[in-house]
Amino acid sequence: MEINSALRGAGILALAALAPIAWGSGYYVTETFLPPDRPLFGAMVRALPFGLLLLALRPGLPSGIWWWRALVLGTLNIGAFFALVFVAAYRLPGGTAATLTATAPILVMLVAWALVGERPRAASLVGATVGVTGVALLVLRGGVTVDPVGVAASFGAVTLSSVGFVLVKRWQPPVDLLTFTAWQLVAGGLVLLPLALLVEGAPPALDLPAVGGFLYLGLAGTVLAYVVWFRGLRELPAAAVSLVGLLNPVAGTVIGVALAGEAFGLGQALGMVLVLGGVLAGQPAVIAAVRRRRRSPRAAEVTLAA
Repeated sequence: MEINSALRGAGILALAALAPIAWGSGYYVTETFLPPDRPLFGAMVRALPFGLLLLALRPGLPSGIWWWRALVLGTLNIGAFFALVFVAAYRLPGGTAATLTATAPILVMLVAWALVGERPRAASLVGATVGVTGVALLVLRGGVTVDPVGVAASFGAVTLSSVGFVLVKRWQPPVDLLTFTAWQLVAGGLVLLPLALLVEGAPPALDLPAVGGFLYLGLAGTVLAYVVWFRGLRELPAAAVSLVGLLNPVAGTVIGVALAGEAFGLGQALGMVLVLGGVLAGQPAVIAAVRRRRRSPRAAEVTLAA
């Protein structure tokens, strides 16, 4: 029974890890195929049409308190998050923005402690700190400049999404996960729609590569990513899921090196090792396994959701 629970938890965590990997691949797709200087339009297209598509496939409208809850979650996890991330991206070097965003696991753990009573383990906090250090080595470059508005936007995005992610754990919707995700995408897209029109004007013309890029980002980087991410948040400890979010810059770096010819040296290699080590070291399953081995060297079972 314990082994089956561990295997099931490992499978859920592995699927949740697909989300940051898909998000990391989005940097290359955005820079290569999408219209330049239209981040809010791009964010809206990733959310609203695909949320409506998902809702058409799994129909079900909110009722009662779920109207405002869906709006709150869609704003926190999609609308406000995307908008603030793009402000940070425009005002900060990519490495600085990624490093600040990498503090999200620590904040998610603290918010989960406050809202759902999941007290963070010391090893998970240490793992997150090691991971943030690794992200800094992986993506930071010399001559870093700090823009206060960009820093505020980055931390704002991290804070709002951390609260939103934990509320996904706390609020149990009366519908399946696909419909629940659709509600959030539609709500977030509706928040972004007027903002995109006011700030960026009319939608740009799209060529075939741009359409393909949006299809990839919408289906893989949004629908699939958020479904597996929300499932992980609902069924596993916040520490376990938030830490795998550090795979985002790792995926972005690997794809940048492989497809865009970006530089990769000793510092980036060390950073990647630290990120992966931090993700692994902070997992509840690993912590529980180490404790059992200390008590009994022959113990070999690992419980992921301990």
